[in-house]
Amino acid sequence: MTTVERVVPAGRPGAAGAAGGVRARRPLAARIAARTGGGAMRVFLVLVALFWLMPSVGLLLSSLRSPQQIAGSGWWQVFSEPAQITWDNYSRLLSNDKVLGSLLTTAAITVPATVLVVVVGSLAGYAFAWMDFPGRDGWFLGVVGLLVVPVQVALIPVAKLFGAVGLFETTAGVVLFHTAFGLPFAVFLLRNFFAEIPRELLEAARLDGAGELRLFTRVVLPLGGPAIASLGIFQFLWVWNDMLIALIFADSGNPPVTVALQQEVRQFGNNIDVLAPGAFLSMVVPLIVFFAFQRQFVSGVMAGAVK
Repeated sequence: MTTVERVVPAGRPGAAGAAGGVRARRPLAARIAARTGGGAMRVFLVLVALFWLMPSVGLLLSSLRSPQQIAGSGWWQVFSEPAQITWDNYSRLLSNDKVLGSLLTTAAITVPATVLVVVVGSLAGYAFAWMDFPGRDGWFLGVVGLLVVPVQVALIPVAKLFGAVGLFETTAGVVLFHTAFGLPFAVFLLRNFFAEIPRELLEAARLDGAGELRLFTRVVLPLGGPAIASLGIFQFLWVWNDMLIALIFADSGNPPVTVALQQEVRQFGNNIDVLAPGAFLSMVVPLIVFFAFQRQFVSGVMAGAVK
């Protein structure tokens, strides 16, 4: 504001009114941000973050206590009695073949389902954005329409189909189901992101002799890295934390971790020494993936917001 007052000549009529008009035209959001951008806002954000992480911290500390201590007092007692912390629960978990095998089964489902959605979604998104073929707009509208189809509608028909072809209660069947229902969102997201790439950039690459495959791998994929990373994080979290699809289509003898923990609760209601560390391990893997790719995730979100 002081800069505006120096630029306006002192003797010019209406100088004060012009400066006052500039002040009056400041957006309300900018004034609020200027007043709250100090220490008070930082303290508030820190408190929100701590409140958000409290369940995770409580689960971690509970997994480091004995079953008797968990039943007798709350997890916050660890701060006054640090001697309660023990790794015995994790030792029991590693000796529990069912829970440990369920983690491996979950990884065997999540990784292929994420990779397939990212690869096929990227190829289809590029085709819908920059390749001309008959019925392109109609096919894309069909893909967008699949976004509103709930998973529950397809459970019985897909179960009958998988039973007929021998994919029911198999890891491959679960992977195919997650891939099929993850692709509409992937194609929609990546097509809209790829369509914002400047046409001149692609035309220049074509003039240099680049074919469609080389154009896709050398130009489009590097530029679409943030959006692809965001898609990969979303898909990984959805598949890893899924229970409904795993409960119906996965092998009941070797289920994913969500189903295995649910079965432990049903069979052994007080088996907290296995449930607590198992639940924390099932939660910490998505957290590691998110924090490992958080920079790409934020870049993809911001790019989508600007475009």
